[in-house]
Amino acid sequence: MYIESVPNRNSPPAILLRESYREDGKVRKRTLCNLSDWPKAHIEGLRGVLKGGTVIPTEREAFTITRSLPHGHVGAALGTAHRIGLDRILGPDGNRCRDLVLAMIAGRILDPASKLAAARALSPATATSSLGTVLGLGEVDEDELYAALDWLLERQPAIETALARRHLKNGTLVLYDVSSSYMEGRCCPIAQRGYSRDGRRGTLQIVYGLLCAPDGCPVAIQVFEGNTGDPMTLAAQVEKLKQRFALDHVVLVGDRGMITQARLTEDIKAAGLDWITALRAPAIQELVKGGALQLSLFDQRDMAAITSPDFPDERLIVCRNPDLAAQRTRKRQELLAATERDLARIQAAVGRQRKPLRGAAQIALAVGAVIEQHKMRKHFELAITDHSFVFARKTAEIAAEAATDGIYIVRTGLSVDVLDDAATVRSYKSLSQVERAFRCIKTVDLHLRPIYHWLADRVRACLSLHARLLPGMAHATRAGADAIRRHRQGGCRGDETQCGGAGATLRGSDPQADDRGHTGRASGAQLPHTAGRSGNADTQHHRHRDRARPAAHRAGAADPGAAPSIRASTARIVASNRRPGLEIIVALQWFTNFERGKLGLSAPSRSASHG
Repeated sequence: MYIESVPNRNSPPAILLRESYREDGKVRKRTLCNLSDWPKAHIEGLRGVLKGGTVIPTEREAFTITRSLPHGHVGAALGTAHRIGLDRILGPDGNRCRDLVLAMIAGRILDPASKLAAARALSPATATSSLGTVLGLGEVDEDELYAALDWLLERQPAIETALARRHLKNGTLVLYDVSSSYMEGRCCPIAQRGYSRDGRRGTLQIVYGLLCAPDGCPVAIQVFEGNTGDPMTLAAQVEKLKQRFALDHVVLVGDRGMITQARLTEDIKAAGLDWITALRAPAIQELVKGGALQLSLFDQRDMAAITSPDFPDERLIVCRNPDLAAQRTRKRQELLAATERDLARIQAAVGRQRKPLRGAAQIALAVGAVIEQHKMRKHFELAITDHSFVFARKTAEIAAEAATDGIYIVRTGLSVDVLDDAATVRSYKSLSQVERAFRCIKTVDLHLRPIYHWLADRVRACLSLHARLLPGMAHATRAGADAIRRHRQGGCRGDETQCGGAGATLRGSDPQADDRGHTGRASGAQLPHTAGRSGNADTQHHRHRDRARPAAHRAGAADPGAAPSIRASTARIVASNRRPGLEIIVALQWFTNFERGKLGLSAPSRSASHG
């Protein structure tokens, strides 16, 4: 028996079940049944049976899914770590502590959790992804994770030395900045009260400094007590560069609050290093009063080089940012108006007839609260007696301060032959790369805060773990940005870019973006006379954490032919977000590499038994 389709002119063909037989030596056929009304799936099923096939249940009944673990985001995270060589830097293959640290690094990106929750997510019986299976961890408990943190802290000097050999050379720029994060609890010995950059006054905190390569790739991190001032952290970094990293000559770039005159004399110059920093506002005011800085220089241009006897053997590059000047003028006027409004309310309370405010001490307390709130004491003349209160603006001082709005001065001991004025300003603005790394650690990607560890060494190991994440985050971001750019240009090939290099060429950045380069996009520079590997200076996109895991990797694994459309749709998702989430970016890169067979990781963990 067989199924035959008989054409029927302008009507649908007739589907007939027929049988062939012999009669008088001739082959004949007869129709047994008309199947034209059957669904196509039924017809094809019967055709298969007639050809000797076996009847099986439908798709949902044919396989019983015993377990399904998400894998795409794990493949993206581990693939990125392998591509930038992070697993090799952490330690040798086969080391369980190395694998546990790598699991904590990937877990910090995919699903940040406590050590107890992380141990449960890695153990086979309670796994939430294929991370533990891919790394071959087996059963994991929280004590093993804490032991792995202790192992990482012991390995930190060797890891940082290896990163320094990869990213730093003699004569290159070294970026350094400091931040802080608040703590929970009162048992950690290095948690102290200090200036909080998190805006949480009165809470215990730690201070940590990040040493970066010119392209912003983190090289070393060091934790200090929470009440340590920024300049006091500099000596340890100079010693690290000279002793551990064996760099004879580098250019240390730090902000105006970090590299003070005392630190220049006692630490940087004594070690034979060069520097790039900026002057504080009082020093700028002194240059204006002394005549070294003529504000008329900025009538036709926004950058000029000057000299001053107060800074011998140094170059001062004066820059003016009109946008920053307008912003500061607007903010000052708003604060002055708010202060006057509140002071006028106190003045009215002193002069009213019924229950007036009396006593110089009481009036001063009320005035002090207003002045403390708006920070405008230097701009007002105050006269307080037991029965009166008078205030007025200091118009001359306000005008003198307004004249320097938007002006900042970059200071360096390098000669113009080594680094010209524009390159010096761009180098100072490359500190924005370190600030971007701090934002990545503290807020949108890794969510370091708050810290719950009690032991000082565990806090240091926790910060070291987060610092190891940053090169992968930068690599994934560049890969996602490149993929978006190629998608817009009509191509979607994989990216082989490594994270950073010994120094990137300075180019294409406006040196007048602002007084610290917070909005600048320029990467660091290597001095012209020093040879080194060129770094990747592509613009990095800042990323918000997007907890919605893309499900497209499952469809891509099930249907390879759908990969191009998955790639294109994912690129459109990333392009539609102003600050794309990390998971979408790395998933996009993983889709590309999965199709090309470059990832080298196992397929999604999906065990099934035939029914």
